[in-house]
Amino acid sequence: MRSVAVKGSIRMDQFLKWAGVSVTGGQAKYIIQSGLISINGEKSESRGKILSDGDIVEVRDMGSFRVVFGTVERE
Repeated sequence: MRSVAVKGSIRMDQFLKWAGVSVTGGQAKYIIQSGLISINGEKSESRGKILSDGDIVEVRDMGSFRVVFGTVERE
């Protein structure tokens, strides 16, 4: 699992770009609406879902990402 540092609350589509899962907003939208995302173990198809510190975002065939508010020490 990779930790991804963000400055505060962030929408799901923005997070996917920030984490390097998608390059564009359109690509993020497609990934989300295709049902490839779960947040804390629950499937989510909401682009505007606001993520919180500590949330676990799983992207099918791409891995898991932990949302971290602030900075992350290199692993």
